[in-house]
Amino acid sequence: MTPKTTHNTMSKEKPWGGRFTESTDEFVEAFTASVGFDRRLYRHDIMGSIAHAQMLEHVGVLSAKDCAAIVAGLKAIESEIEAGAFAWSTQLEDVHMNIEARLIDRIGEAGKKLHTGRSRNDQVATDLRLYLRDGIDDVGRAIQRLQEAILEVAEREVETLMPGFTHLQAAQPVTFGHHMLAWFEMLARDQERLRDCRRRVNIMPLGAAALAGTGFPIDRAYAAKLLGFDAPAENSIDAVSDRDFAVEFAAAAALIMTHLSRMAEELVLWSSGQFDFIELPDAYCTGSSIMPQKKNPDVPELVRGKTGRVYGHLMALLTVMKAQPLAYNKDNQEDKEPVFDTLDTVLGCLKAFAGMLPATTIKRDNLARAAARGYATATDLADYLVRKGVPFRDAHEIVGRAVRLGLDTGRDLAELDLEELRGLSPAIEQDVFEILTLEGSVKARRHLGGTAPAQVREALRRARKRLAYG
Repeated sequence: MTPKTTHNTMSKEKPWGGRFTESTDEFVEAFTASVGFDRRLYRHDIMGSIAHAQMLEHVGVLSAKDCAAIVAGLKAIESEIEAGAFAWSTQLEDVHMNIEARLIDRIGEAGKKLHTGRSRNDQVATDLRLYLRDGIDDVGRAIQRLQEAILEVAEREVETLMPGFTHLQAAQPVTFGHHMLAWFEMLARDQERLRDCRRRVNIMPLGAAALAGTGFPIDRAYAAKLLGFDAPAENSIDAVSDRDFAVEFAAAAALIMTHLSRMAEELVLWSSGQFDFIELPDAYCTGSSIMPQKKNPDVPELVRGKTGRVYGHLMALLTVMKAQPLAYNKDNQEDKEPVFDTLDTVLGCLKAFAGMLPATTIKRDNLARAAARGYATATDLADYLVRKGVPFRDAHEIVGRAVRLGLDTGRDLAELDLEELRGLSPAIEQDVFEILTLEGSVKARRHLGGTAPAQVREALRRARKRLAYG
């Protein structure tokens, strides 16, 4: 069936209606409209429009009177939106035309002059960059709050012994504080990526107009300064069609979620009855509808699950951009929802972890018992033999036999007696027991980056100095 259309004069309904003799099909109007989601750009759209009007006045294209009316009108509209009194219209397609139409309603002819020297193409690119710039700063602050929570736990647990794992098998003893600082480092790299991404976000497309620039004597550097951009975009075609900055942010966000998901996996494992290393706070867990004994680690599980959502947004943005000819195309309307949801998801996950970690109970005795299992000081024994002049490969074989002896007799290395150990190598002496204890093992790792408590305290001091986002 052919969609029903109505013939009328479009110029009264649409800002671009002069060219058309038919109204937009009702379904197409809803299908192509973005106001349902891009209305969240309203603050940044108004900010960009105020700067554009002030720039037009600065170069003499707009009178001081008209500029003042436009600025006052836009600020009043912002108040309307924030008060929930603004009537959004799908017929007006997007946030930009909704605000412009309302401005004309409020101030009349002066409102029609605002769009001089610009297009929705450079307008939306500017809005999205302004929005994402603020969003990156929000994520940076949220990461910092989580880092502060991690340092709080690390400081409490500087000397708490736990098994360090490779292949999820007990490998060597470490301290819980040292493990927490590994999480801190992951987030520190995320901060660096955000700072670097922000530099490329903070370039202004405004003034590129549709794609070729404008014939009006605009001052793009002046507008960039008003909006806090580092510089105007160099090329007008690239300015309106580039979405690298959004893709790059999504990639940085995907790595943030990768790190949170790895943390979440450890929290889920550690809180299980099989590990029993920690207890998550009740406020961040739920129970079972059928099994009354259950305490489910829902928050870390959900963070782990939401990671796939952010990965999906990255792939969506890459796919939107992969085959677009220059310059702007309607495909780019699909850039906003992935960016918006990525920001919301990352901020929510960071907030949840920052609240949960400091309230988590660390079961120190259970951690120490687990560290004592699995022959975690085997490497220390090998290093001891090397220091006594035994070649490393020979030392490795000797320690392997010592572990076999322990397995056969149900004892840890520290529980073997001196004569048994000397039967494996005459290089072993009484002082071996100083390094076969968990405490002796971790204290021996006293170099930069090591797990010795003294080094962890130094690492905490350095971490606090590096903490500030900016």
